[in-house]
Amino acid sequence: QVQLVESGGALVQAGDSLRLSCAASARTFTYYRMGWFRQAPGKEREFAAAIGASADNTLYADSVKGRFTISRDNAKNTVYLQMNSLKPEDTAVYHCAADAGFGSLSRISTAYDYWGQGTQVTVSS
Repeated sequence: QVQLVESGGALVQAGDSLRLSCAASARTFTYYRMGWFRQAPGKEREFAAAIGASADNTLYADSVKGRFTISRDNAKNTVYLQMNSLKPEDTAVYHCAADAGFGSLSRISTAYDYWGQGTQVTVSS
């Protein structure tokens, strides 16, 4: 069982930056691939970014590529999402997720085994 706790969400203005953190409880954190998803009101959850277990590869949604950066610190059992040049359409609850599988990084939410409760990001225009 892995517990994930997100933090760092806030109300910001368009163009601002924000860094989200996700702390994991698992002693085997280094075995998990990690992802960030987001869900806006009235919309389905959508993929934002993912990172391999040893941070050797990353994957981004087209909507955030070039603005968001996913990273991880395995010594701290934490994954981060640095968000720059934020836009109002980035407003959503951001969830981190852990994937115990193998192979390519996934954009599909059902590939992830554990989820955090989420942190709210609101971007005003």
